[in-house]
Amino acid sequence: MKGSVVSSQMTYELIGRVNVAGSNATVGCSSTGSNNATIGISGATASWVTWVGGTDFDQDAGNAAHNFSFKGVDPHDGLVKEINSAAPVGSSISRYQSLLSGHIQSYHGLLGSFSLSLGQTPDFTRSTDEIVAAYSTDTGDTYLEWLTFNFGRYLLTGSAPGVLPANLQGKWARDISNPWSADYHSNINIQMNYWVAEMTNMNLVTPLFDYFEKNWAPRGAITAQVLYNISRGWVTHNEMNIFGHTGMKLSGNSAQWANYPESAVWMGVAEFHLDKLIPDERFNDTTLVVNPCNSPEQTPITLGCAHAQQLIWQLFNSIEKGFDVSGDTDTAFLEEVRRKRAQMDKGIHIGSWGQLQEWKIDMDSPDDTHRHLSHLIGLYPGYAITSYDPSIQGLPQNITNATKSYTIDQVINAATTSLIHRGNGTGPDADAGWEKVWRAACWAQLKNASQFHFELAYAIKRDFGPNLFSLYNPDQDDPIFQIDANLGYPGALLNGLLQSPDVADLSTPLTVFILPALPTNWPSGSIKGARVRGGLTLDFSWGNGRVGPISMKANPDIKARPVHIVYGGKTVSSFVTSPGTTQVLHV
Repeated sequence: MKGSVVSSQMTYELIGRVNVAGSNATVGCSSTGSNNATIGISGATASWVTWVGGTDFDQDAGNAAHNFSFKGVDPHDGLVKEINSAAPVGSSISRYQSLLSGHIQSYHGLLGSFSLSLGQTPDFTRSTDEIVAAYSTDTGDTYLEWLTFNFGRYLLTGSAPGVLPANLQGKWARDISNPWSADYHSNINIQMNYWVAEMTNMNLVTPLFDYFEKNWAPRGAITAQVLYNISRGWVTHNEMNIFGHTGMKLSGNSAQWANYPESAVWMGVAEFHLDKLIPDERFNDTTLVVNPCNSPEQTPITLGCAHAQQLIWQLFNSIEKGFDVSGDTDTAFLEEVRRKRAQMDKGIHIGSWGQLQEWKIDMDSPDDTHRHLSHLIGLYPGYAITSYDPSIQGLPQNITNATKSYTIDQVINAATTSLIHRGNGTGPDADAGWEKVWRAACWAQLKNASQFHFELAYAIKRDFGPNLFSLYNPDQDDPIFQIDANLGYPGALLNGLLQSPDVADLSTPLTVFILPALPTNWPSGSIKGARVRGGLTLDFSWGNGRVGPISMKANPDIKARPVHIVYGGKTVSSFVTSPGTTQVLHV
């Protein structure tokens, strides 16, 4: 079967082969008209069908040299070679078994370096849909929660090295034209897809960064020039595809979806933002702000959105932390980053009702239960809130009638207030699993075990289907499958068991929290092969109200840095990491 996609002119082809066993086996094909045919098999003791498919899509052709065509070679010859290798004519059933064994070995290589136990007892007496139907947010079901965790990791293996990264529906897009085009939403969704990858030792991020480099960056440089008259760096917005779309995608001429030039900030596009930050002439406080800005998918167009300011501040920190090992010798660029980082508004302001403000102007509503937690991006997955440091994030001293800086307790309390008022993830604007999963991760970051587990449980009960696919607006007659909650769930769950929030500079000790938000539903369990910042791999177990020995293995190529280990709210160990060493901590 061969054809082309009308909109992109991308050629696709599928080739199939039927192999049979048995001395009297026959295979026939009869046409049923309308370009359809029926394959019939008779007299066979065994049969199997092998399909191979491909397209002429090529990310390496997504640049000016190839006229942004994304068009490579016709797939036919490669597919013929592939099917002849996988299933030669006349191959026996042992060939199928060999392919199956290779497949299992392949995905075990992606999944097998990490394991989690929540003390679950597997239930093989009921089908998955029966277990899901009986699930209760009050009591939970440790086995189903463990199963959902591992199912999410398994789905992510569908975007293994050599293919495109996980989009809104992964490989499971059902229709020719899918909701949101099954694209890449960058204001939280694509990040959520990969929360769990590095922490559970899954070597799956290469496709993501290949996509950024080859698909977004070339066209994004043109978009920066055309839309913003900025010649340095590159930019993308919120809804991208695989054909280099980096501009604003309007929906009803509304900026709340389109105006999101911070989408690339979390991967290192510093030059663009150095040129885009401008002096704040609203407050005249000498700070630099993003203006105009929209907090993701919110209506107000204003300045100094917390989301943008926090992300750019974190980005500038990353530039400095990685400069020495990057090979970059442009010290003038580094000094510009340092200078504008010191001058910029950090996106941390406490408002009139004790909330962490979503905008620099205090206009948050305590009744706003919007699906996004954009102003809490620095709580999770970021660190501008979690690791708040008043000595470097405090407000400039010349702001009239303003607190010069907050304590970290004040900032955390304000973030908690905002999270409470944002609701449980079932607001009038949407009912999605991903918004509940994000809330769960944030409650874990706040060390609130009961709310953390409630949001995880509520996501399963409300938004996960009988096959554990996450559904958007599940009460609809034909609800939409969105993979982000499936992939975000394991990342959020693990954040309740192990945390290592980032910090502004490498001299600041890295703090690793052991069981920071352990719910009473999981009184015993174990983790093996979990990775945390600083190049450490941890193994530990827990039960009977205490944690067992904590094994910590350092990568051989890490840079030494100070580390604190915190358990039960107390620092139980402090040390400086040493490359290639293993130590065991008894708490």
